[in-house]
Amino acid sequence: MQRKATALDVAKRAGVSRSAVSLVLNGRGDGNVAKESQDRIRRAAVELSYSPNPIALSLRNQRTRMIGIVSDHVVVSAFDGNIIGGADDVARSRGFVTVAMDTEFDAARDESAVETLLDRQVDGLIYVTEGLKPLDVPPGMLRVPSVLANCYDNAPVPALPHMIPDEVRGGREATNHLLELGHRDIALLAGAAGSAAAPLRVAGYREAFAEARLDVREDWMSWVGWDIDGGFHGAMKLLDGVSPAERPTAIMCANDRAAIGVALAAARLGLSVPGDLSIMGYDDESHVADTMVPTLTTMALPLREMGAAAMTALLAQIEGPGKSEGHGKSEGPGIPVGPGISENGRAASLETLAPCRLVIRESTGPAAHR
Repeated sequence: MQRKATALDVAKRAGVSRSAVSLVLNGRGDGNVAKESQDRIRRAAVELSYSPNPIALSLRNQRTRMIGIVSDHVVVSAFDGNIIGGADDVARSRGFVTVAMDTEFDAARDESAVETLLDRQVDGLIYVTEGLKPLDVPPGMLRVPSVLANCYDNAPVPALPHMIPDEVRGGREATNHLLELGHRDIALLAGAAGSAAAPLRVAGYREAFAEARLDVREDWMSWVGWDIDGGFHGAMKLLDGVSPAERPTAIMCANDRAAIGVALAAARLGLSVPGDLSIMGYDDESHVADTMVPTLTTMALPLREMGAAAMTALLAQIEGPGKSEGHGKSEGPGIPVGPGISENGRAASLETLAPCRLVIRESTGPAAHR
């Protein structure tokens, strides 16, 4: 049987000391080991299939190397589950194991889920939500290093750092994509007014129009919710019985499911996409946006990136006081840009904004000639 690689084997292959291997693979390389050497160590560890002994690490550090993840519905979600996937990728790369519990939208179970994980002696906690929302933080999360992902602390004086999508920027970039294609008559089906994300996307839409010195047509903006039927009925109100000169040339949608509804309305009315009407989605939902006919141009939510940023910030708290990432406002994971109050009125010192990504497919094209 082939002998299992040791830390000394990794050190020899990387051309460094054994202590350097220990520092890097235990998450304490920054400031102690040169970046080039860190890269060689990680590469050597992969090549040799080496991983630190978790039991030995636990005994040495008096840690379990377990991270608890609580979610409202993400564990069973085919979409937002990517947040947990991103967090788990980082945890495993650093020798940690994640344990997840889902409350299935029952806020009364939050505290008991946190206490259950604390009873298992987890080293830290992450709370993840399906969709951006404020969170009443369970008290137990204040007893260990904790981070929020896709949600933010709803307390009057927030205590926990949070990683969320930059929804304002996402709405602005989605609108700018249509403006760059020559569209000026752009309607917006804006989601649910009571949600946390939808008004931020609307703010981005308005910013793009203001920067282009264009007026927003308020009668072309409506709150239709997040479902296919909302998108269909919203689009029918905009398009049915309206002459080509009086209808929008593009419709921005609250999410990809609403965009499906718009595409169905266009088909019902005999309009070609994108020839007569461009359709812009939001989320980049797998097996939806990329399988529509035509395939959907959309803004991809940074789900794995948020999860990775949250876990990186949490492990920085656990393994190195003063090294925590995510404790400064940023325009992406780990890129602090200074303290203060964010545009959403929250403490910017606790906020990391992960940028959404424009994914251009077939549903958008140049504005139709009138």
